[in-house]
Amino acid sequence: MMKSLELFAGAGGLGLGLDAAGFHPECVIERDQDCCDTIRENRERGAAAMRDWTLVDSDVRSLDFRVFADSLDLISGGPPCQPFSVGGKHAAYDDSRDMFPQAVRAVRDIRPSAFIFENVKGLTRERFRNYFEYIRLQLTHPEITAKSKELWYDHHARLERFHSSGRRDGLHYRVVTKVLNAADFGIPQRRERVFFVGFQERLGVQWAFPQETHSRSALHWDQGSNGSYWDRHHISKSSRFYAQQDDLFERSLPFAPAEKPWKTVRDAICDLPMPDVSGKAKSGINGHRFQAGAKSYPGHTGSPLDYPAKALKAGVHGVPGGENMLVHLNGSVRYFTMREAARLQTFPDEFLFTSSWSESMRQLGNAVPVELATIIGRSVSVQLSHLQRKEHIQ
Repeated sequence: MMKSLELFAGAGGLGLGLDAAGFHPECVIERDQDCCDTIRENRERGAAAMRDWTLVDSDVRSLDFRVFADSLDLISGGPPCQPFSVGGKHAAYDDSRDMFPQAVRAVRDIRPSAFIFENVKGLTRERFRNYFEYIRLQLTHPEITAKSKELWYDHHARLERFHSSGRRDGLHYRVVTKVLNAADFGIPQRRERVFFVGFQERLGVQWAFPQETHSRSALHWDQGSNGSYWDRHHISKSSRFYAQQDDLFERSLPFAPAEKPWKTVRDAICDLPMPDVSGKAKSGINGHRFQAGAKSYPGHTGSPLDYPAKALKAGVHGVPGGENMLVHLNGSVRYFTMREAARLQTFPDEFLFTSSWSESMRQLGNAVPVELATIIGRSVSVQLSHLQRKEHIQ
C-alpha cells in the first residue's frame, strides 16, 4: 500500500476510490463537521477503507505540511469548487474559498511523487482560462512562489517566463489536465470534472489519462438497433416506445460501437424498491426514504430513467431540484433518495450518510464518484509501483 495525504476530503469519495487503487492515507483532512461526522460514522462501523484513517478536522491553512516532507507517494483532494462553479459567485481568485493555493503549498512542502486534484468543469471556462493556467503552472513549479505583495497575474507572468526558459533546477512536476465525463467510464451520471495529475519530473514518467470505456453511441445501440438494454431490464415493447420519445435517443446505428454502453439511472437503481411515500424506510435500506416537494419547471426537469443522470449538485442555497430529481416514464418527478444518489456516485451500499436528506445530498453533490477515483488512481499507482520495483532491483 502506498502512502498518501487526502486534502479537502468531503465525505470521502475520492479517498475511498484511491484506497481501492492502492493508496493508504497517512492523514485525511476536512474542516466541515458534517462531512467529518460521515467519515467518523463509517469508520466506527468498520468500513474497510476508512478503518485506519486518521481524520484531522481542521482548516488546511492552519496545518504545517512539512512533517510529511519526502515521505508520501501521493497527495489528493478536491479544493472547494464554489469559486468556479456555474451556480456559484464566480469570484475565483477573489473568493476566500479558493483553496488551490493551499494545494500548491502542500505539494511544495511535502514533495510527493505524484498528486491528483479535482474540480468543477467551470474552472476551464474562458472567464477563468488565465487562472486555470496559473494553477497549472504553480503545480508544475511549486517552488516558484509569489513575492510579497505580488499580484497573481504578475506571478503568473513570471511563472510563464520561467517555464519557457527550460530551466528545471529544484522541484518540478509534469502536469496533465483533462475534463472527464464520468459517464464515459461507466458511472451512471453525466458528471464532468477537470482533473490535475502530476508526477515529479525527475521520475521521468510519461503518463496519460485512461481511455474512455463507455459511450453514448453504445447505449443508443443497446436501446435501438440491438434492443438488449430493454431485454435485460424486462421492459415491454410498449414501454420501450415511450422511453425512446426523448430526443436524446437515436433510433438506430449501422454497427455496434466498440465501447460499453453508458450506464443509466435504471441500471444503477433497478434492484431498489420504490421508496415508501410515508417517508419511512420500510425496505430496511438505509437512506432509501421518499422526499416530498419535487417539482419540474423550465431548466429543472430532472434525470430520465433510461439515461445517465444529470450531475448531482450541492447547490449554493440548499439542494437544487432539477439535478437531483428522477423523471418517471409518465412524466412525474420525485427526488432521488439518498441511497439512490449514493448509487449514482458509486458509493458502496454499506457506506452510510446519517445526516438529514438535504445535508447528505450536499455531501454527495460535492463528491467524486468512487469508481472514477479508482480508475484514475489505479493508472497512477501502476506507474509509481513500476518505479518502486525498478528502484528495488537497482
